Amino acid sequence: MGLPDDDTMDPTDFSFDPTAARAISGVQTVLETQGLHATLRLLNARTPHRFTGIYRYDGAFLRNVMLFDQHNPELLRGDNAPIGTTYCALVPQFGGSLAVEDARQDPRTALRSKATPVISYCGVLLRDTDGHPFGTLCHFDLLPCQQRTSDIEWLQLLSPMLARAALRQMAAVNPS
Repeated sequence: MGLPDDDTMDPTDFSFDPTAARAISGVQTVLETQGLHATLRLLNARTPHRFTGIYRYDGAFLRNVMLFDQHNPELLRGDNAPIGTTYCALVPQFGGSLAVEDARQDPRTALRSKATPVISYCGVLLRDTDGHPFGTLCHFDLLPCQQRTSDIEWLQLLSPMLARAALRQMAAVNPS
């Protein structure tokens, strides 16, 4: 999947890569016709990780918006966690993405690996419509997983679309 060098590219302009355009269009169709959970299931099918989820930052906690679990596909949400024990909290510190095959062996995550059962993580930052970070889109597992080289790139391509869907989901669950 070729990505343009320009960070300001329009995420709906797929002229840079027709294969990416078809894949993203397929994800968008699933999102529109089957919803966010089905979309996470689709994303999870491309990765060796057990879980694919969307999480939001909420002060001292990381809150689950939606989760897909290969071992429990009917589960819609996972547990919330203290922010300081999560790899999602590290994503902004590493430029908006983080991939860890084995947190017990990775110096970036050594301290957190003692506080969480998550061993393998791959996540990207989600931003609201004003560009402010509000959470992450991620794959993770309780076992070591070898990252696919395209996992981060794929999640980054999909993050604007899934950020909008997550914001709609959050508004539906907690209307103001």
